[in-house]
Amino acid sequence: MSRLSNLENKILSIDAAKRRIAIWKLKNEKIVFTNGCFDILHKGHVTYLAKAADLGDRLVVAINTDFSVKQQGKGDNRPINPEDARALVLAALGFVDLVVFFEEQTPLNVIQALLPEILVKGADYDPQETDKLSKKYIVGSDIVRENGGEVCAIDLVEGFSTTSILNKSQNK
Repeated sequence: MSRLSNLENKILSIDAAKRRIAIWKLKNEKIVFTNGCFDILHKGHVTYLAKAADLGDRLVVAINTDFSVKQQGKGDNRPINPEDARALVLAALGFVDLVVFFEEQTPLNVIQALLPEILVKGADYDPQETDKLSKKYIVGSDIVRENGGEVCAIDLVEGFSTTSILNKSQNK
């Protein structure tokens, strides 16, 4: 299999992801899940994802579709990179085992379908927050905990964000 085919084989539908994860779980591999837009991959993203991968055996990354990104109101020019390009770049990271898409505003349906053992977000979220209306609430944390899993927050790398990169490139 070519290297490109290996990368493309990491990008799956939810149903195909469920089947692959079922195999990993039969091998007692711990599944770590995170999500985001990952529009312009940068040091902050890579550091965060590497630390997330260290929490278990397999890292699953759910990314917002282009439609979902536009619904978030990040700006008319977002996403910069289309979903297939963002997925391929993420799949190229050696510690990312699987990439799936989600069309909704949150990855709740994906979390319900895949039931990871560990749910991870950046430290701008609070794993202890239970108020679903709070901006610090981690979507799906209740489901992961109900299934015996854990929820973690990872410190972000100061000074790195897609927005700051875009502002810098436009001399803002």
